[in-house]
Amino acid sequence: MNLGTFMIILLFVSILLGMPVAYAIGIASVAAIAYGNMELIIVPQKMLAGIDSFPLLAVPFFVLAGNLMTAGGINKKIMDFAGAVAGWISGSKAIITVVASAIFAAISGSGTATVSAIGGVTIPTMKEEGYAPEFAAAVSASSSILGPLIPPSVIMIVYGNATQSSVADLFKAAVVPGILLAFLFVFYSVYYAKKHKLPTTGHLSLWEVGHETKKSIWALLMPVLIIGGIFGGVFTPTEAAAVIVVYAFLVGVFVYRELTWKALPWIVLESGITTASIMILVSASKISSWVLAAGRVPEAIAKAILGISDSPVVLLLLINVLLLIVGMLMEANVAVLIFTPILLPLAAAAGVGTVQLGVIMCVNLCLGLITPPVGLCLLLGNHLAGARFSATFRQTLPFIGIALLVLLLTTYIPQVSLWLPGL
Repeated sequence: MNLGTFMIILLFVSILLGMPVAYAIGIASVAAIAYGNMELIIVPQKMLAGIDSFPLLAVPFFVLAGNLMTAGGINKKIMDFAGAVAGWISGSKAIITVVASAIFAAISGSGTATVSAIGGVTIPTMKEEGYAPEFAAAVSASSSILGPLIPPSVIMIVYGNATQSSVADLFKAAVVPGILLAFLFVFYSVYYAKKHKLPTTGHLSLWEVGHETKKSIWALLMPVLIIGGIFGGVFTPTEAAAVIVVYAFLVGVFVYRELTWKALPWIVLESGITTASIMILVSASKISSWVLAAGRVPEAIAKAILGISDSPVVLLLLINVLLLIVGMLMEANVAVLIFTPILLPLAAAAGVGTVQLGVIMCVNLCLGLITPPVGLCLLLGNHLAGARFSATFRQTLPFIGIALLVLLLTTYIPQVSLWLPGL
């Protein structure tokens, strides 16, 4: 049996038996190396090579920054600002959820963090104002996929490390699809609100907007600091992550005064645990990538798919279908690390560069956060709303349709993702 095939079979058997994914990848890879009578010294070498990367240093900093922002009340300030701006529109709470998620996404880079921080506040208030719990859960869960799409994005950092691509270029490439997705979510929320006669939360008051802007200015400056600093060439994404940790700490402790010294050790501990799980995953996947390459699995899959059709349109469609299925079943960072070496030759055959492929993969795998059977953000939003899962999923279908439209535009119109990096 082929070395790579042996590893893939063992990997999926281990996952089906309930083994943690990182361990399953590591054990299957080591077993495959032993099966091929290769030197086991390859294992520590590849594990170290997998995490010996400057861009990966951004991961612990962005994780810590997200936790500091939640504990420091920064997400509440973002909510207050979004409410002042959009509160006069019918269905304003749904719009506020999308807008606040987009702003929070430009700071945290995490889908689960976004649905917890924003949905945890907006879902109860939407229910109080007469929104169906299923729709409240759907709009919150769907908006959370902006977290890993709008930069900074942990998925993009992992992909950039796997392909040795510029993380800054990947961040730039994700901006237009992310903003387009947020705009279409707002548009649908307005349509839904008018159709179901959902209430507003007040009238547009320039004084109130100015007042909330003044109160929230330190929170609103955070995404400007991150994105402006990276795109302006002031600092790298890794340096931006470190800067934002210091900024979130200072604002939470000395400006909003909601971040306490007593809570700080627990925030650091939780961030460390999250980071460790990601790093174990990255290091283990480096071994699996090497085993796949040694077994010529990417070449075999590419040859099989190219045997179906050599049309770029069909190839890109097959890549998207594969990634959509993978996103339904597998955590995004795991999928990036496993499937990137497989898809790179296919993307090249279809005339798609590394940066555009990164955005295509990110949009696809973000959809996995709101599609069963995994659908982590959908499950979390449904839990926060206390709704029936089947009804919540039905309310999520229009948002999934919108995301698929953005995916097709990103796939077949390269300038959607490549325009900003090309400036």
